[in-house]
Amino acid sequence: MIDTDALLTWYSAAARDLPWRRPGVSGWQILISEIMLQQTPVVRVEPIWREWVARWPVPSAMAAANQGEVLRAWGKLGYPRRALRLHECARVLAADHGDVVPADVDVLLGLPGIGAYTARAVACFAYGQRVPVVDTNVRRVVARAVHGRAEAGNPAARDLAETESLLPRDVERACGVSAALMELGALVCTARTPGCDRCPLPACAWVSAGRPPSDVVRRTQKYDGTDRQARGRLLDVLRGASGPVERVALDLAWPRDPGQRARALDSLLVDGLVEQTRDGLFALAGEAGSDHDG
Repeated sequence: MIDTDALLTWYSAAARDLPWRRPGVSGWQILISEIMLQQTPVVRVEPIWREWVARWPVPSAMAAANQGEVLRAWGKLGYPRRALRLHECARVLAADHGDVVPADVDVLLGLPGIGAYTARAVACFAYGQRVPVVDTNVRRVVARAVHGRAEAGNPAARDLAETESLLPRDVERACGVSAALMELGALVCTARTPGCDRCPLPACAWVSAGRPPSDVVRRTQKYDGTDRQARGRLLDVLRGASGPVERVALDLAWPRDPGQRARALDSLLVDGLVEQTRDGLFALAGEAGSDHDG
């Protein structure tokens, strides 16, 4: 088990002052933060999040924008399909949910682009519900502190029930523990260089076992020269354009491998991030038939 009293005491003193954790932040704004934070560091998310909540404080405001505006505002956060899913979600929230993000996990799961983690994170952090919120950080903390393993391994159905069993019965404390577990994994019980000397937990099965090494083989993910980088370069051209562009502008953005460039462009079209006009020009989603002026 995990000493939740010690964990909460540490969290009250050590938690980062993140804007989406402050009083008065709406469920919609917390939803935006959760989508942005997927596979993206806080330092990159925070300035973009601030811009988004100022520009689109409620779902209907985003729903009124076109897809291209949303993609352009997403900038270089990466994985831009997340932006399109948020835009689609905003339209459903505006049309069917009174411009409010629902609090029920099952209803949240029915929204476009909302998966199990995001639904529970919103229910917990926006509405104070006692639900397990399990991300990579939480799984790692539980694997080490409870099971004595360096790594959590692949996600499993048991993760939710196991994490829920660690939550106090008191709802407010349970929400605090959910946030504190995530913060502990992000700041102290990190993947590569855990700060065990700074850990607030009085007992950890992994430390007690002598910190046995992981048997997971880590594969370094390169970015330079990948299809993902090529896609990003093509999107950069379209985000910076005042309207649809000719194919040659995209060719110049990724000259190193024509075959890879063609593959990247095709995937952007398939994903709905890019559209082609009737006369063969290319534009961000929602802008193929517009006279966007920047």
